[in-house]
Amino acid sequence: MPKFGLCLGVFLGLAVLAAADPAPLKVKVVVVTTFEVGADTGDAPGEFQLWATREKFTQKLNVPGMVHPVYANDQGELAVVSGTTVRCAQQLMALALDPRFDFTHAYWILAGIAGVDPADGSLASAAWARFVVDGDIAYEIDSREVPADWPYGLIPIGGKKPNDVPHNEGWEPATMAYPLNPALVARAYALSKDVPLVDTPAMQSARAAYVGLPNAQRPPFVMIGDVLGSCRFWHGAAMTQWANDWTKLWTKGQGNFVMTAMEDQGYAAALTELATLGKVDFQRVLVLRTASNYCMQPPGKSAVSSLEEGFVGYIPSVESAYRVGSVVVHDILAHWGETYEHGVK
Repeated sequence: MPKFGLCLGVFLGLAVLAAADPAPLKVKVVVVTTFEVGADTGDAPGEFQLWATREKFTQKLNVPGMVHPVYANDQGELAVVSGTTVRCAQQLMALALDPRFDFTHAYWILAGIAGVDPADGSLASAAWARFVVDGDIAYEIDSREVPADWPYGLIPIGGKKPNDVPHNEGWEPATMAYPLNPALVARAYALSKDVPLVDTPAMQSARAAYVGLPNAQRPPFVMIGDVLGSCRFWHGAAMTQWANDWTKLWTKGQGNFVMTAMEDQGYAAALTELATLGKVDFQRVLVLRTASNYCMQPPGKSAVSSLEEGFVGYIPSVESAYRVGSVVVHDILAHWGETYEHGVK
């Protein structure tokens, strides 16, 4: 009897501990924004604010390793601020490893602003990426010291000059281009391609300068187009040529550079690693970028003067990210069982 009583006491104690530790929240969709400029509500918005104010979030959760609280609701939706540049990868790793959440079936949507190639799009336009390309890992020679026949001083690892076919030296990342699930990308585009986007007189004036580039002169629209991520904020015609060449090189001609951002290479790398740990499903990853600015100058202007003009499409691009991204978020939540729970094939 004393032994039985001891065992019963231990069993009951474990049962109490188990009851005190609730099952992880099964997350259906995570909205990843990279920055907020001030408060989460009530002032000039960054990428996060429209999600915070327009979605029906009921909780704010502090996650160790993340600077900003995670917003959540009982529908299985989270919205986060990941931080910019490499901090995005670090903070998403911290989020996905928090035992309070189950991300094994979650969809991830990075919804943020970017620079757009005027050959492909216009201010406040939105692009769903098929590829995320890493623009950070390269050899670099200062442009003042490159040979006269080089277009720029960025060289693939193992190469001898720009656009050499990459040669594996053994220390660089195994992946430089991350293909996203084409069926999921196609569905996201089909759902959102007709979403009306904001236009302004300032944007109309800015795009009129891009003579000879018809896509740059269009009102804002939704498209499919790939993103290059680099921790450096770059600008200009020479660098835009590099981004196009780099995207084609690392995707073996399948990709088309449209948007330039500073976090997506870290976002893709972190989620890829988490997929190898069984924490996430990389076939459920999306990237949506919207154009706050052109990534190069119009004809007749210098790169410096163009950069100084700032972000003419900033507020409309933040609006575009919410309008386009939320259509897909709401579809995931509304059609979870029949369409999304088992993956979009």
